[in-house]
Amino acid sequence: MTKDVIALTPAMPDTTAMLVALAAGGADLDVSPAGDGAVIQLLGAGGRPLVSVEAPVLVQVPGETERLLGTPSATPVWWTETRASTAVPEAVALAGAVAGRLAEVLGGVVWPEGAGRVGGVEVASAASAAPAPVGALPTVDVVTESTAVVLADRPVVPLTAWLSDVLRTTAAYGAALHIVTPSHCRLSLPLRSALTGAPNRWVVQDPGGGYYDGLSGAVLGWRDGTFAPTRDGAGQARPAEAFTRPDASGERRLTVSFRTEHPAERELTLGRSLEAAWRILTGEPPAGWGTAEPVNLPWSPRLLTDLARARVPEPTLITVVGRPERPALATVRVTRTAGGVEEDVTLTLGYGPTEEPPAALPALAEELVARHGLISMLVSAGPGRRDLGVAPRIAPPPLPLSFTLGGAGVAETGLTFARRPPLALKPVQVGPARRPGLHYPLGDGTDPTGWDALGILLAHLRTSVPTAG
Repeated sequence: MTKDVIALTPAMPDTTAMLVALAAGGADLDVSPAGDGAVIQLLGAGGRPLVSVEAPVLVQVPGETERLLGTPSATPVWWTETRASTAVPEAVALAGAVAGRLAEVLGGVVWPEGAGRVGGVEVASAASAAPAPVGALPTVDVVTESTAVVLADRPVVPLTAWLSDVLRTTAAYGAALHIVTPSHCRLSLPLRSALTGAPNRWVVQDPGGGYYDGLSGAVLGWRDGTFAPTRDGAGQARPAEAFTRPDASGERRLTVSFRTEHPAERELTLGRSLEAAWRILTGEPPAGWGTAEPVNLPWSPRLLTDLARARVPEPTLITVVGRPERPALATVRVTRTAGGVEEDVTLTLGYGPTEEPPAALPALAEELVARHGLISMLVSAGPGRRDLGVAPRIAPPPLPLSFTLGGAGVAETGLTFARRPPLALKPVQVGPARRPGLHYPLGDGTDPTGWDALGILLAHLRTSVPTAG
């Protein structure tokens, strides 16, 4: 039974509904706020968190519940997530009772189906671990000196606000976050990006026994309070057999990574470069955006800009999604720099085996150079799930399709030099004639030598001597 239970309700859980839900554990359990008030905890003996209830989120973006839970739901819908601790056996039932009561009072449903209940839950067991220390993160399943372990079992493990807090806290202490899931689970792209690089890991339970790293495939073992690769006699990590079975679905992804820079002017509106790219590649604008998953807000460059301004000088990281019929997801990092404001965008689109990605890359390069202050853009394609979930199995790396250098880079390099790389390709001049950019086709996504060509091109551009062009 999953330890994460979600109430999806048409009305916001008000004070009365929350009191009814939290009373599921009886009068012997204490209630305590956590996470600066964004989380409510039900505490058992010794103050150990049994269940955490996150602040309700109004999801206004069509398709988000289906993307993350596999459950279609009308929007808008209030999403209230409860999470059970593994320290007490009754905690999972208690989480289901809290969500079930919310759904009963407000006329909603509970995910997963069958997890909700309206009866009370008597907590008779003692916690299987010591009481939580002051300031500890709620319902983290295992904490050692080096590692925080979170257990998850859901179709897609998303980068929720709670999990973002866990990542920030562990990083501040120099500790690792290890997310442990069964092999049928997938990661969302934002969470996969957040887990990139040691010491964080996605730990997958191998159907054949043991554990392996869902991103690298290395067989893992629990040693000295953390998951670490199991090495052979030569000191090499061993790959898990379950990881090495490739996906033969024929599904693919197109990934567009670009960076833009704008003057830090009062009239600046962020997100317009992403919207332009989205329209060119899909024919429509993004559907929604947010700072965590589920993505809850309808697409609004103005509100995105207001948020980024309020967070200066800290950077702003957001997730943007499209409509369910055209899977697309982007992460955007907005940073204030000495030269202005930069947007780092990674936009990923999913395609089935019979769908063809749009042949619109030169038009995209033209638009971003001409109107959105493009610094550079790399487009690549490769195998990957159409729904954009990340499965714990090997996948060939994507291959480059094109690279675009913006007007500032071409001016610095020199137009004549930049348009003559030592390669059998002809760059296309894009953007305004007075300050053009260059679009370099690198292949059709089937030739691995495309990476070699990109390396030669970048080395050529770095070694230029500025000229009059």
